[in-house]
Amino acid sequence: MIRAIILTIALMLGTQAHAVDLRAPFASIDGGTLTLEQWRGQPVLVVNTASRCAFTRQYRGLQDLYDRYRARGLVVLAVPSDDFRQELSSNEEVKEFCELQYGIDMPMTEITPVTGAQAHPFYTTLRSETGFEPRWNFNKVLIGPDGSVVATYGSGIAPLSGEITGAVEDLLE
Repeated sequence: MIRAIILTIALMLGTQAHAVDLRAPFASIDGGTLTLEQWRGQPVLVVNTASRCAFTRQYRGLQDLYDRYRARGLVVLAVPSDDFRQELSSNEEVKEFCELQYGIDMPMTEITPVTGAQAHPFYTTLRSETGFEPRWNFNKVLIGPDGSVVATYGSGIAPLSGEITGAVEDLLE
């Protein structure tokens, strides 16, 4: 509630919302494509992930966060990336690993670059608009229902931390 009031005051004072590319398609690990635009009107937590990282156990927290809030509209999008050389070698291996080890059923993209010149357009515009670029696996970006960047979080912030759940709850009110 307090966070929602602060966000409202910031908007009233003219704080500029950051626009990121919501329309650029991600290849879905299940086939087809996904866009952040398809979830406009809902909060979306976008997380660059990797299967061989010390933070990989956060998959459990991401799935638990998704399970806790999906009925109220939250989407958690996992974006596997090998930018930090810690992802499995194929999309099939990633999908199988996530399903077997963590019971993942949240939306997931194929292995996607998130940093540098080859970064997906969402991450390119995120960097240019906010200055935020993943510095490691399991960096998180919370997109508000209006499509603006609400917050960014480093790898050390757990998915079920009060910082993330509080922001999500404020967006769902």
